[in-house]
This record gives sequence, structure tokens and C-alpha cells, in this order.
Amino acid sequence: MLKKLLSGLLALSLTIAPHSVLNSSAKIENAGAVLPSAFGYEPQDEDERGLWLQMDEFEKKLKHSKLLVKDPKLNAYIQRVLCKTVGQERCASTRVYIMRTPYFNASMAPNGMMMVWSGLLLRVRNEAELASVLGHEFGHFENQHSLQSFRDIRAKTDAMAWFSLVPVVGSLAQFSLMGSLFKFNRQMEREADMIALNYMSSNGYDPKAAATIWEQLRGEMDATAKGRKQKSRKDMNGGFFATHPNSKERMEYLKDAAGDKGNAGFRDGAAEYRAALKKWWPRLIDDQIKLNDFGATEFLLEQLASNGWTSDLLFARGELYRARGRSNDFEKAIGFYRKAAAKRDAAPECWRGLGLALMRSGAVDEGKAALRKYLKRKPDADDRAMIGVMARASK
Repeated sequence: MLKKLLSGLLALSLTIAPHSVLNSSAKIENAGAVLPSAFGYEPQDEDERGLWLQMDEFEKKLKHSKLLVKDPKLNAYIQRVLCKTVGQERCASTRVYIMRTPYFNASMAPNGMMMVWSGLLLRVRNEAELASVLGHEFGHFENQHSLQSFRDIRAKTDAMAWFSLVPVVGSLAQFSLMGSLFKFNRQMEREADMIALNYMSSNGYDPKAAATIWEQLRGEMDATAKGRKQKSRKDMNGGFFATHPNSKERMEYLKDAAGDKGNAGFRDGAAEYRAALKKWWPRLIDDQIKLNDFGATEFLLEQLASNGWTSDLLFARGELYRARGRSNDFEKAIGFYRKAAAKRDAAPECWRGLGLALMRSGAVDEGKAALRKYLKRKPDADDRAMIGVMARASK
């Protein structure tokens, strides 16, 4: 059941209509109305009040989820990127929640609650790419697409009873079910994507970054399929994509729509993004590796290293090969760890991975020395007790 839910998540919140129905000059259709992003906004009718009440209850439970990333600096950074994308005044009433879930997704509820999954943070390479996703979700929110979808559901079934399916927040399946309530039609997707591009170009972010994300995701789908000896699903038709275009259509449209906006003077915020994710990088990589998708992870790292192999990326590659553990993988991992550790900004985890790989390859004493160096560089490590036991040995 969970795998079926996840198969649609890649495009659940981030889909777009074919470019035959799109207009690059599209504007927010209800721009003259009081928008839900306005400070002090109150729900306008019984439907909206009921939906807000349910979302408020969901948000209360969300705050206690074990998947919630509570790092104040990281949360403040994502909130700042959102505000730089849509404007300080517009984002004042929003709340961003980062969920430690290693898949590419984001969503926004009609009460101003936005969820960003950690798998998205791993895959985007700069602020501009992140802004394209956040701006898209904000476009859905500001145009009240969730409310429109809710009303459509109410016309067909008891939508309030549907909420009983997600009584407690905490699991990935529950987040998936919550998101599936708000499936937007082609017109809604058209509006959200064009709003996102307008936000980006108006506030200094390169709008071409929106298409880049989907180009990367298509490559990742190919890599997954190749690694598992399956047919790639990147151009699948039917099912979810029977009413939403596939990744190729979206990528091509976004390129066309952003093309006339140029990129002179736009920023991508790559350095700021890398600095903000620095602390979380080892954990995000660990979560990705545990998906047991070697092909996609290797592709992802190569894409992220398009401008050079940083210490973080070399460390991640070492982790990937050490986790697979095939013939010669430990030797390759050791090489990656050594290159990572040789850089000035090397994370302490580089010596942890190096030590474990050396021990597995038979160089026990050298491996234990590397583990001791890890503990010295990170005395408050969560795994200090376990690594300490492994590192206790004569030199």
C-alpha cells in the first residue's frame, strides 16, 4: 500500500498542464480579492471554515510528529527562501514544517501550513530551484485551489468523513493520504506554475531553475530503472498522468515559459544553500542510501557534483559504496573518504566512514585510529558509545 502511495507522490504537488493551454503572461486570477495570505485573513464561508478547522487540528498533531525536523536554523532558512520568493508581506501568515522523509515532495494546506520533505532538500542544488517548488505550492495556496478541490470532493462524497483516515500524524503513509485529498486539475496546475515563475523572476531568482529540477528527476528515474533492470517510468502515461502531464511535458513547458525571461542579473543562491544544508548533509545522505537505490543515488551525487566534487559529496559517495559492499566497493569507499578528509571543510563523519571501511577491508588498526579521530573531532556524536567500543584497541 505504501509503495503505491509513494509512486504518485513525485508529481502529487508539483505537476503542470501541457503547454498548449498555458500562457507565460498568466497572472493570479483573484488578485483583486482578499487573499488567504493576507495578514489576519479569516475563512469566508462554512466550507472554508470547516476545512481550516480540520487543517488546524492536523497542524497541531504535526508539531508532535517524530518525522518533524525541529532545527531552528534550518527552518528559519527555508522560511526566508519562501519569503524572498513570494515577498515578506505575503509569507507572513505561513508556517513551514520540514519532514524527515527521503522523497521529493512539498505541499501546502489552505490554512497556510506548508510541508517540505527532506528528500526535496537533498535534490535541489540552490535557492532558485527550491524557490520554484515553494512558489508553486504558495500559488496553490493563494489561489485557494485546496478549497476548490475540497468542494468538488464534497459534491461527490463526505469529505469530512475522509479525514478520519488520518487521525494521528506521524507516518509517511498518513502524510501521503493527507496530500491525496488535494489533487489539482490542469487549470490549477497551470496557475500555480505560472505564479511560481512570476514570483521567481520578480524577486531575483532565475526562473530557468524550475525546468532544471525536472530534468534532474527524469535522469534519476532512468538511473533507478537501470540499476534495477527495469523500464524507466519517466514518460509513463495513464494512471496519475492520465490527468496530469508526464515529466517530459512539464520540463519542456517550463523551459519555454522561462525562456523569454532570460537569466541576466538573476541569482541562484547556491553558496547560501550549501551552507544552510551543511549540518544536515550526512543525515540526508544516510536517509537516501537507506532507500537501497544505488543507481539513483549515484546519479544524484554526480548531478550535485556538476561543478566539482566537494568534501560533502565525496563523503556521500564513500557512504554509498560502503553501504553496497560489493567486491572492491570498500576500497573505492576508502578512496572517496580520503579525498573528502583531505579538504579543509571536511566533516567529522569522513573519519567515521573511513574507519569503518578500513576495518571491513582488513586494515583494522588503521580503521580504529580513524574512528578515534572522528570522536576527537566530534565529541558530542550521537553514536559515541558504539564507536568508542569499536575504537578501543592497541595501536
